[in-house]
Amino acid sequence: EVHLVESGGGLVQPGGSLRLSCEGSGFTFSAYALSWVRQAPGKGLEWVSGMTGSGSFLYYADSVKGRFTISRDNAKNTLYLQMNDLGTEDTAVYYCTEFRGEYSSQYDVRQLGQGTQVTVSS
Repeated sequence: EVHLVESGGGLVQPGGSLRLSCEGSGFTFSAYALSWVRQAPGKGLEWVSGMTGSGSFLYYADSVKGRFTISRDNAKNTLYLQMNDLGTEDTAVYYCTEFRGEYSSQYDVRQLGQGTQVTVSS
């Protein structure tokens, strides 16, 4: 059973940085392409970034390109999201999940874990 646990969220000021982590268990971590998706208050899911199992291919939503960096350490079964130059529009609950594509409609919040809250505020 695929089990993913997110961590690293918190409160940060605009322009600040955070690094999210997602630890996987119960499956062959390196074999899975993974995504970060987020849900802002009162809004639907937004796909943020994705990465193949080997790390050879990276994908980003236009809204985060140039500010966020996805990476993974397969030896530690962990996916990361380095977020720089954060703005209030980045406030959301962030989830990691299996990569299903670059469209938000391909993800279902009912299939996600607990996520980690990121709040950008002065």
